[in-house]
Amino acid sequence: MPGFTVAIVGRPNVGKSTLFNRLLEQRKAIVDDVSGVTRDRQYGIADWNGKIFNVIDTGGFVARSEDVFEREIRKQVHIAVDEADLILFVCDTATGITAQDTEMADVLRRSTKPVLLVVNKVDNSERALYATEFYAMGFEHTFMISSISGSGTGELLDELVANIKDDEDATEEVDKDGNPLPKFAIIGQPNAGKSTLLNALISQERTIVSDIAGTTRDTIHTHYKLFNKEFMLIDTAGIRKKKNVHEDLEFYSVIRAIRAMDEADVCMLLVDASVGMTAQDVSIFGLATRKGKGVVILVNKWDLVPEKETNTARDYEKMLKEKIAPFTDVPIIFISASEKTRIFQGMEKALEVYENRNRRVLTSVLNEIMQKEIERMPPPLVRGHSIKIKFVQQIPTAVPSFAFFTNHPDDVKEPYKNFLENKLRSHFKLSGVPVRIFMRQK
Repeated sequence: MPGFTVAIVGRPNVGKSTLFNRLLEQRKAIVDDVSGVTRDRQYGIADWNGKIFNVIDTGGFVARSEDVFEREIRKQVHIAVDEADLILFVCDTATGITAQDTEMADVLRRSTKPVLLVVNKVDNSERALYATEFYAMGFEHTFMISSISGSGTGELLDELVANIKDDEDATEEVDKDGNPLPKFAIIGQPNAGKSTLLNALISQERTIVSDIAGTTRDTIHTHYKLFNKEFMLIDTAGIRKKKNVHEDLEFYSVIRAIRAMDEADVCMLLVDASVGMTAQDVSIFGLATRKGKGVVILVNKWDLVPEKETNTARDYEKMLKEKIAPFTDVPIIFISASEKTRIFQGMEKALEVYENRNRRVLTSVLNEIMQKEIERMPPPLVRGHSIKIKFVQQIPTAVPSFAFFTNHPDDVKEPYKNFLENKLRSHFKLSGVPVRIFMRQK
């Protein structure tokens, strides 16, 4: 199942974040710490036995003030139940079953989603004995683990990935020639203008081919035609209206964005010009690039920026690129969804990035150009020996990936790989697309 999402829930201090780090560290994935004003959000990509899944830690999501403690706990669990595919319910054997654990268990038992009860901090035989009381909570799958040492996490992961089914019944939308349609996801903060952009685009009724219903969790797919090109728009704007939902919008938007990313070829990240690129925007941008997706940044509400001068857009773009560095070769378009300013230019750029992501370079052309660049700027000497790069070849993957064959692959350092990437970008139109560089033994 593409985009399988696991949410870790539990009251504070039971070890949710430690378990999160354990799941990702074992797979050497990158953890994102997204600092918000009142809380931290962590999410990342994990891999176990070839099955890849998203992990979201709800740690820090609970408000700190005691008077709203239970209400916040309840909201957290409801969101996880609504949005995730599987829930890891973490408890702590050192404190035993608390009233909050019981309340959370009542909510989770009514869910149709699979729930794995994780009893943490079972790091000696005495605690293993105490942990047996958690069987009384009535969950079918209960795992005794120690997040710090990793004890028991293998069995937990085996059960987790057993729930990830291959999506054999998925039907791909195709064009008249039978080629899969490009998929563009509109992602961003809840107030960035995703709904306004989608409405501005689809108000041109003559361009719509069809609305495709039946996708899960309110993600809307629109079959769209523009510039004689067909593509799918994936809209994540349809957040359900709930009471007291204002505190939860960030959490909803994160899960929706991650789901849309998994399905999309290109992500159109909407940034509110009046707010700027937030830490969460930067983190979602980083996650999209690690997933190998093309990216276009649309700076919305540009009409509301006061006293614009000749260099305002240039300075704003420079500030954005400083935040997303080192991957700065990304199209940035200044739009107004409400005024319909440059919105079609944004779509045109997304189509260009899609073409760039699927670009294939002939091996002969690749070597002719890159060997000249390497001769002009050879790799630096390492421990007195010279590094020779004899051959380069594009690897047939979804993301532009290039293998450089050399006599000392382990000695080619990151700065030189960055140099090679920049040269590939300048010669072969790879704007908006992450590029992978591999060093192989000659």
